[in-house]
Amino acid sequence: MLLAIDVGNTNIAFGIYHQGQWTNHWRIRTVPDKMPDEYAVLFHECLRDKGLQMNDIRRTVLCSVVPPLTGSISEMVKRQVGQEPLVVGPGVRTGLRIRTDNPTEVGADLVANAVAAYDRFQGNCIVVDFGTATTFTAVAEPGDLLGVAIAPGLNLAANALSRDTAQLPRVQLAPPPAAIGRNTVHSMQAGLVFGYVGLVEALIGRMREELEGSAQVAATGGLARVIAPLTNQFTAVELLLTLEGLRLIAERNP
Repeated sequence: MLLAIDVGNTNIAFGIYHQGQWTNHWRIRTVPDKMPDEYAVLFHECLRDKGLQMNDIRRTVLCSVVPPLTGSISEMVKRQVGQEPLVVGPGVRTGLRIRTDNPTEVGADLVANAVAAYDRFQGNCIVVDFGTATTFTAVAEPGDLLGVAIAPGLNLAANALSRDTAQLPRVQLAPPPAAIGRNTVHSMQAGLVFGYVGLVEALIGRMREELEGSAQVAATGGLARVIAPLTNQFTAVELLLTLEGLRLIAERNP
C-alpha cells in the first residue's frame, strides 16, 4: 500500500494506491505552521474514516512546494509509518531529463505532473495545473522536460480584483451567461473565467508551436473543473495526475 502526498501552497492532496488503483484520496488545507503531531491527527482521521490505519502503509512518496512543511510532513510520516518518505528532489530518478537552465528551480509537483503525462501520452505533451498558480509544463520526446510557464491562479486573480478595488465584490468562479456582462458579477466572471480561457488557449498554442506543432494536453488541479469544460484544448482532465506521477516516481526508486 502506497501513500502519495502532494503539499501545495493552498491544499495538501494525498491518496492511497493499492492493488493497481487509487482506492482513496483526500484534500486538506495547507497550514505551514501546523506541527507534525497535528498533521498526524488529520491523516489518521482521514484514513480511519475509510477503515485504514497508518501502519497499513508500506511506502510513502512526497512532493512539496512549501519548504517549512516538507520537514514537518516527512517527520510525521517517519513517526507514523516507521520509515522515511521518498521526497522528490535532486537525485531522485524520474525517467525524465530536466532541460531548464536550473533544474533545481522546477517545482517537484510539476516534475510529478510531467512524469505522469509523458507516461500516459508517450510523446510531446503539456500539463496545465490549475492551482494557486496556473502552470504550463512542456515535455518533448524522448522525455525532456523543457520548461514551464507560470501565471497567477484563478483564485489569486479573483482575490486581487476584489481586494484592491473599492467596489468590486468576491464572485463565484463560474462562467457567466455571456462575455458582455450586464451587471457587476457577470462582468467580473466574464473577465476572470473567459479571460482565463483565453490565457490558457494562447499559452497552449504558443507551446505547441515551440513543440514543432504537436502536443497532447492534460489538465489537472482543483480549478480544472471550471476551465476545462469551456475549451476544446484538453486531451484529458486528470485530477489525480500529480499523485499518479508520484506513484511512478516511487516505482522508479525502489
